[in-house]
Amino acid sequence: MSTEATSVHADPLARLGERIETAAGSLGDAATNAKASAQAAARKVKDAAHSGAYHTAYGAAFGVVFGAVFLVELLPANNVFRRGFEDGAEEGFDAAIAKSAARNSKRRELIESADELPLEIDDAPPTRRARAEPAGRPSKTKRGRAGK
Repeated sequence: MSTEATSVHADPLARLGERIETAAGSLGDAATNAKASAQAAARKVKDAAHSGAYHTAYGAAFGVVFGAVFLVELLPANNVFRRGFEDGAEEGFDAAIAKSAARNSKRRELIESADELPLEIDDAPPTRRARAEPAGRPSKTKRGRAGK
């Protein structure tokens, strides 16, 4: 009878231990799954934001260009407004290409001038004491603080 009482009391503790181990394993799995789910959700949100920005820009550009072309085609061939639209579009296109070319040539100039600069490489890394203190600022040593 005493062995039966001992086994009955030990059995609930064993079950409790098993349940705690199962719960701990489930929490570990849930943390791993949550991290993977969060990464997948972040990736989807980023893709959706990029897609939305692209389609917004595309729609705005398409609407402006298509609207202007449609308006030009509605006007008679010798109309002053039609010639103004056509000439303005041509000049705007040429200006955009010229600006892009100027921007690219400036980049090339900067890269070429950087290649011409002398490059001084010191083999030894600077030590802590070799760094210069900024002008007008006292050093932060114990002696410097004690004098204040």
